[in-house]
Amino acid sequence: QVQLVESGGGLVQAGGSLRLSCVASGRAFSTGSMGWFRQAPGKEREFVAVITWGGGNTAYADSVKGRFVISRDNAKNTVYLQMNSLIADDTAVYSCALSSWRAATRPDVYDYWGQGTQVTVSS
Repeated sequence: QVQLVESGGGLVQAGGSLRLSCVASGRAFSTGSMGWFRQAPGKEREFVAVITWGGGNTAYADSVKGRFVISRDNAKNTVYLQMNSLIADDTAVYSCALSSWRAATRPDVYDYWGQGTQVTVSS
């Protein structure tokens, strides 16, 4: 059974940085993609970034482009989200998810989800 476990969230001041990790287990990961989504209180879940397992192709939401970087370590079945220049609007629960689609940005095409990790940015 596929399991996704996030870590790395916390409280950070505006302008600071955090790196989230998502470790995947349960099967081999060579196709499809891993995405990061976030959900703030009272708001819908929104796409943040995605990376394909195979070619490492990436895509980002406009709101994080230039500030966040998604990367992967295939040997460790781990995907990272480096978040820089954080702002208060980045405060949310961040979840990683696994999809069999390539570079998927819609949450409904993701089959497996982690439990989420809280990121709080103080202004």
